[in-house]
Amino acid sequence: MILLDPQSPALAGIVRAGDCVMWGQAGAEPLALTRALMAQRHAVGHFSAFIGATWSDTARPEYADRVAFHSYCGAGANRALSRAGVLDILPCHYSEMAAMLRSGRLKIDVLLLQLAPADASGRYSLSVAHEYLVPALAAARVVIAEINAQAPYTHGERYLLEADIDYALHTDRRPLAPPSAGAGGDDASLAVARNVASLIGDGATLQCGIGALPDAVLAQLADRCDLGIHTGALGDQAALLCQAGVVTNGRKNIDRGVTVAGLMMGGQRVYDYAHNNPHVQFRSTEYTHSADVLAQLDRFTAINSALEVDITGQVNAETVGGGYAGAVGGLPDFIRGAHRSHGGLPIIALPSQAGAGQSRIVSALRGPATLARGDAGIVVTEYGIADLRGLSIARRIERMIGIAHPDARAGLERECGRLRIIE
Repeated sequence: MILLDPQSPALAGIVRAGDCVMWGQAGAEPLALTRALMAQRHAVGHFSAFIGATWSDTARPEYADRVAFHSYCGAGANRALSRAGVLDILPCHYSEMAAMLRSGRLKIDVLLLQLAPADASGRYSLSVAHEYLVPALAAARVVIAEINAQAPYTHGERYLLEADIDYALHTDRRPLAPPSAGAGGDDASLAVARNVASLIGDGATLQCGIGALPDAVLAQLADRCDLGIHTGALGDQAALLCQAGVVTNGRKNIDRGVTVAGLMMGGQRVYDYAHNNPHVQFRSTEYTHSADVLAQLDRFTAINSALEVDITGQVNAETVGGGYAGAVGGLPDFIRGAHRSHGGLPIIALPSQAGAGQSRIVSALRGPATLARGDAGIVVTEYGIADLRGLSIARRIERMIGIAHPDARAGLERECGRLRIIE
């Protein structure tokens, strides 16, 4: 392991023109390295960067003069890249990313990591995230680490030794925190959250998507017992339930007594909770999003949001207003996993209207079908719960119009009469 100057890490020459560089997303971003890389992009030459959800100002549209930005999502600061037309999206299921990295279909040359300092045995922790970083470790030509004294030391399937790290620098900074939450505390969202919570009983194992609405659902579960967590992203609200003893993981068929996640997507609360906590285990996407793993969890409850849902059950979680704002991500993986689980609940939750009174229950999607109607499960708005499982198209239409905003129902009925929905 070669140590770099933390004040001025020289990355040109280590990163070569034509390379593809990957780094951890959200709070896992090694900020000292990514900022240095962007500052030295002209010295490196043209290269590409595969990024996840971005909470920093590292990936800026003007940096596309040398950097070709790629991502699986349009979340966070990636939206500015998308609006500027300099973000190329890989529309893949999250469960497929590990195989793509291992096979070279998603080629990574340089991997930038944020690590927690080594323990007494000399093992460095991947800290905030395992997820796709674990298979990327096996695929990258060069591994460069920011060893952050304030990064939480977490437990999981992979640790690093000095021999696994080619270059490193030491820092002492707080990991990134999420941007301010958006909508989720308004009356409609709270009503959606209460409707979802009414479906969840004691002993369920939860997966929650990213955003204010899934967090609002978790906030309604303080009176439940023996909940479990198996999720892609672990946030502050989930940490609160764990600390309160609501989440015990005591009824899980596998990983009993352990919260399982791919990464943390929260702030200091979840970082502090997971630090040196053996009851929180981080795993790669090959495990967290595996259909076979999810099928082993009884009462697996997948709670995800969407941008719009059509009246036959198709879901768009990717684009709004012609711009890429979401992702395929893990939504299809977790919804399908909940279908396979004994007593599972595949839930899509969303307010019935977006801003300016635009209905989010639509006769035809205005974007891609992230989830096909063959995978439709339970759709929840503030106006009710539509369980579409086992229903014909005609009965689905009736149920979906019933949970749309009252102002939109007559229009949806008229549009249904004009559309050949079955085709």
